[in-house]
Amino acid sequence: MNWNKKSLALVSSVLFASTALAGCGGAGNNAGGGTQSGGTGGATATGDNKIVIAMVGPLSGSISDYGDSAKTGAEYALKQKVAKFKELGFELSMNPLDDQGEPKQGVVNAQKAISDPNVIALVGHVTTGSSLAALPNYETAKLAMVAPSTTGPDFTESGKKVAHRICARDDQQGSKAALYAKNTLNVKNAMLIHDKQAYGQGLADQVKAQFEKDGVQVVGFEGITAGEKDYNAVVNQVMAKNPEMIYFGGYYAEAGILIKQLRDKGFKGVFMGADGLDSAEMFKIAGPAAEGVVFTSVVGDIGATEEGKKWISDFEKDTGKKVGIFTSFGYDAMNVTLNGVEQAIKANGNKKPTREQVLEAIHGTKDFKGQFVNVTFDEKGDNQNAQIFIYEYTTDNKKFIGEAK
Repeated sequence: MNWNKKSLALVSSVLFASTALAGCGGAGNNAGGGTQSGGTGGATATGDNKIVIAMVGPLSGSISDYGDSAKTGAEYALKQKVAKFKELGFELSMNPLDDQGEPKQGVVNAQKAISDPNVIALVGHVTTGSSLAALPNYETAKLAMVAPSTTGPDFTESGKKVAHRICARDDQQGSKAALYAKNTLNVKNAMLIHDKQAYGQGLADQVKAQFEKDGVQVVGFEGITAGEKDYNAVVNQVMAKNPEMIYFGGYYAEAGILIKQLRDKGFKGVFMGADGLDSAEMFKIAGPAAEGVVFTSVVGDIGATEEGKKWISDFEKDTGKKVGIFTSFGYDAMNVTLNGVEQAIKANGNKKPTREQVLEAIHGTKDFKGQFVNVTFDEKGDNQNAQIFIYEYTTDNKKFIGEAK
């Protein structure tokens, strides 16, 4: 999920354990105390055995559902590896940092993570805007990022070696959403609305480009301001144009209000968005109007197999928490990160590696078998195995439709 609050502003979120995940502000504890050498070369062990993985994302605020779910998944993965790292001679921990899905706070938390010499990699950020804002800081520090849900194309198109993501990109998500609307929903015209942020507007731009390529008429392209409670001005434009479909680029907080006000005015068409709409909060905000909303996601149905159902059961029993939208990708992003750290330890003669050594190991990840997604990073840091999926809201839940081809 790419969200300015997700990735999907030029800056998104900083998640859990001193790194980030998204898309998806705030305070976090700086763990440990080693020493750092080599300038931008990263943290070098000087006798200490502490290894900290930062996790950055929105742990509070309007899209905290994204950050918290990624954080709990990442934490669960890390706890399962504590004993293994202890056998290797290291004390493993995670430092969660809250960026509230805000780019400026993403930079603040990046600086917190970088300032702790024991932080040698990070999971995050969760949202695109926060990730983009913090990215130059991590590049200077050679601190590898493994984002669970940063979907904005610019994240890996920027040429920064530290940028990696296990999820699909918004140019994939937007184009496949448009193809699904045309070929499966038989939409012939649509109005596009976005929240003026990196994630939301980026998605709307991709959908617009694909519609224009395929001959679907775009009758309007409008922006709204995130955080407002009344969108009747744009609702009235929709009713005047009477499109067959509304595509909304943004998050559930605004989408819930928008679809409710549209239905209240009598709009009967399709309402579609992306993973920024994937939250149980949609039902609290939109009420019955949420039913029938269609959205794409970078995360598949993790409970579709017996193995997946068992994992969900074990996770909820061990953590006391429900699986959320990015729990699975927070889990796999952390496992990719820890696999890189372990490979760097071995390559460094079983001594604590530098940040740059960890970066090299993570960047070279090939054929990693995650619990929910297999990961091979290309030279840009994109996962060659990433996929896009389709969901639809029912009266009180979401229904998995299948992979978007």
